[in-house]
Amino acid sequence: MGCFGFLKTMMFIFNGIIFLAGAAILGVGIWVKVDSGSVLSFLQNIQGAPGELGQVLNVGYLLIAVGAVLLILGFLGCCGAIRESRCMLLLFFIIILLVFIAEVAGAIVLLVFKPVAENLIKQVEGEVVKSIRSDYGKNPDVTGLWNTTMTALKCCGFNNYTDFTNSFFVNNTKSYPFQCCNRLPCNETTVFNSTIPGCFPALKKLVDDNAVIIIAVALGIATLELAAMIVSMILYCKIGSKRD
Repeated sequence: MGCFGFLKTMMFIFNGIIFLAGAAILGVGIWVKVDSGSVLSFLQNIQGAPGELGQVLNVGYLLIAVGAVLLILGFLGCCGAIRESRCMLLLFFIIILLVFIAEVAGAIVLLVFKPVAENLIKQVEGEVVKSIRSDYGKNPDVTGLWNTTMTALKCCGFNNYTDFTNSFFVNNTKSYPFQCCNRLPCNETTVFNSTIPGCFPALKKLVDDNAVIIIAVALGIATLELAAMIVSMILYCKIGSKRD
């Protein structure tokens, strides 16, 4: 019973941290989306803050989704351990297992079918460029997503600056996004000599350069998930044997 009690305590502490983290992330995500005016006001009052910081509003939905998943996982793990609920522990195990399978499947696709994956991405290139030319500068969500991506990766468009040529944004403003030029103003003259890479090549280079770190982090996450599944299943079986 000493080992059983230790596993229960560790399960509660570990999932309690997940629950609190999920609640915090969910709260921030809801605040970002609901009270966007206050968020923008706060960001604008930060001395020396770049204008692109306002694009943080566009990650609100992602924060809500991640926070909700962590909240559910933490709740199931904590309550399942403390209340000795086999149903909650089983649900916890199933959710972690599904996430683990999805990660393994994704890793296999990336490693074994990497050329195929790159070809698939190339196939959607036309639609992405079409979206940039028609929606960038018109649709706030699309504009914010591309501004955040281009600023973070120091890139321009999907392939390069030509993705914005004859776009709604360029036709209206007579200029290209500032991320596309080595110097300002970013117009047809200065963008012609731009050496800023496209976001797809930049992302590919970033992944290739940090492959070891990415693999290490992925293995660490997979180890934690395996440990969580093993502990939850041990508790599930122990609780079942106690009741029998």
